[in-house]
Amino acid sequence: MPTDRRDDPTDAELVARSLARDHEAFGQLIDRHAATIVNLAYRMVGNQAEAEDLAQESFIAAFQALSTFRSDSKFSTWLYRIASNKCKDWLRSKKPGQGRNDVNVDEELDLHVMEEQTPETLLSQQQVAGELERAIQRLPLLYREAFILKHIEGLSYEEMEQVLGVNKDTLKMRVYKGRVQLCRELAVFNPMS
Repeated sequence: MPTDRRDDPTDAELVARSLARDHEAFGQLIDRHAATIVNLAYRMVGNQAEAEDLAQESFIAAFQALSTFRSDSKFSTWLYRIASNKCKDWLRSKKPGQGRNDVNVDEELDLHVMEEQTPETLLSQQQVAGELERAIQRLPLLYREAFILKHIEGLSYEEMEQVLGVNKDTLKMRVYKGRVQLCRELAVFNPMS
């Protein structure tokens, strides 16, 4: 029987319960945000296994620092900041060119969608998706981070300000420059331009 979302505790309530040593409450926070944090990490580092490890590290760091969380901001924004910082640290620790472009697009395709498409359409979409993923990975870290938070994770500029600690105008410029670079790199897929 599906649960009514209105009966679910808010993030703030779960944080308060977690601080009162209710470990089940923190487990609910993990369940609620895990997919989003793994997705963010994957988009940042381009490797599914590393993304899962970084998400796990982010939740551990969040649990250890939970007493520092200010409930005047959203828990998800605070968690994004932790995960984003973990990803940046991981990327800085890598040697240039190591671990950023090892995305296996074949493994990421949805099998249900594959069954409904012709091989030609699938190959074309797979090539474009793969190239887009590689182009995102080639963006400079500041542009990549802003682009992912805005266009993939759907955060507002206000939320991005809280996550990254950077003013809105700077973030808008980073997103814009990231889009421009992606458009240039992907122009080959649009022969009309």
